Amino acid sequence: MPPRRRRGEAPRRRWPLYLLFAAGVLAGVALWAYSPSLPAETLIARYANDRSKFIDVGGVRAHVRDQGNPDGIPLVLIHGSNGSLHEWEGWARELGAQARLISVDLPGHGLTGAWPRDEYTVEAYADFIEVLVDALNLDRFVLAGHSLGGAVAWTFAATRPDRVSQLILVDAAGYPRDGGETPWPTRLARLPVVGDIGIYFKPESVVRRSLVDLYADPAMATAERVRRTAELQRFPGNREATLQRARTQEPLDPTPLKRLAVPTLILWGVQDRWVPAADAFRFQDAIKGAKLALFERAGHNPMEEETAATAAAVAAFLPDKLPPLPVPGVDTPVQPVVQPEKD
Repeated sequence: MPPRRRRGEAPRRRWPLYLLFAAGVLAGVALWAYSPSLPAETLIARYANDRSKFIDVGGVRAHVRDQGNPDGIPLVLIHGSNGSLHEWEGWARELGAQARLISVDLPGHGLTGAWPRDEYTVEAYADFIEVLVDALNLDRFVLAGHSLGGAVAWTFAATRPDRVSQLILVDAAGYPRDGGETPWPTRLARLPVVGDIGIYFKPESVVRRSLVDLYADPAMATAERVRRTAELQRFPGNREATLQRARTQEPLDPTPLKRLAVPTLILWGVQDRWVPAADAFRFQDAIKGAKLALFERAGHNPMEEETAATAAAVAAFLPDKLPPLPVPGVDTPVQPVVQPEKD
């Protein structure tokens, strides 16, 4: 039988112990989840290769790969949000005999890092692509973009139509979500203090779950992909750029799509959980003469999940040489597209 407390004796206060225990747990979780930036030299040694080069583009040391047929039609490739040029390596292998493939890590991504301009909106990225192609002496080229990079690509084509001979959009951003709701990661990033601190807490388990959701086949979220994605986000300046982009990017206005007169190919993964396949048809309806190819076994990154099939669609779309500049007032002919056969 427990001893009886004497009359007038104050009960023992245990809440300081509980508070101390909770603080210890929170500190342990924070130490476990905290992921500081990694040295740039370490990541460059790990994720650059013999086809990588670093060139000055608007004041940033940009990671670029220029590969394939140097005499082929130039194809400039723009990756998506929190991605990198590594996503295009499958196309580089499949299309290398036909085209000259130029991929780049956008500022705030991959091995490029922060941009002195400190702007990471779609419009700013379109300016970056213009400086890049000028540095590479490309007057005219085919432009392809995936997700966020798709928005950059069609924005570039809409504002600089004479420079883009053909446009390729892969699960591209451009239309607001139904109901106009802002994604919860963006809402968190925009919160004072929470967003500033939160960018430094992203363990590999969170990246793994994100990649599993990215692909139709969860097996695509390999240990190598998870590690590369997580570590490249820790390249100096990348997470700060991601936060800046979340806080400054305004909703996209798809109105310019209706004015596009560039032959366009739209590629889309039917099982995309991030940007619904319904948006593929919205792009097709908006862009005059656009051709659409759907890939039933792919998610948000069909160029990785269905590399051969998507590359075949691109190969059929690419001309043998750059077409002449369109004559003002005359409709631009659209290249026919051969749909890849399904297994």
